[in-house]
Amino acid sequence: MGSLKKTVDPSAAFSVSGAIRSNPRTGLEPLLGGELREKAVWVDESACIGCRYCAHVATNTFVIEPFLGRSRVIRQDGDHTDRIQEAIDTCPVDCIHWVPFEELADLKERLLQMNIQPLGLPPKPSRRIKPRAN
Repeated sequence: MGSLKKTVDPSAAFSVSGAIRSNPRTGLEPLLGGELREKAVWVDESACIGCRYCAHVATNTFVIEPFLGRSRVIRQDGDHTDRIQEAIDTCPVDCIHWVPFEELADLKERLLQMNIQPLGLPPKPSRRIKPRAN
């Protein structure tokens, strides 16, 4: 197993100019010595079955959304690329994808327009009063 550690100068975090910080993030900036990444990770929640494998493998990137019970990306820079790829490979329904950063807003908008039902929650009881048996 090869070493994944790279030599990073900690003083590099303090040498970033103010002009870079004022620009919106594009996904191409290294954070605290991280690698440059050209793609973002995306979970197609409409296809997710809530198996939780990805959230167990890449704990800083994926979380299970509490109401829907489906996986969701919470941080693009949460885990190393290899760990995220391992989480993608463990997905039994292949609902996790690498996409260009520019497509994230459109994908999120399309997801919000879908009527996604929660997984694994029991149906709400009816408020109707049932008649008594004679």
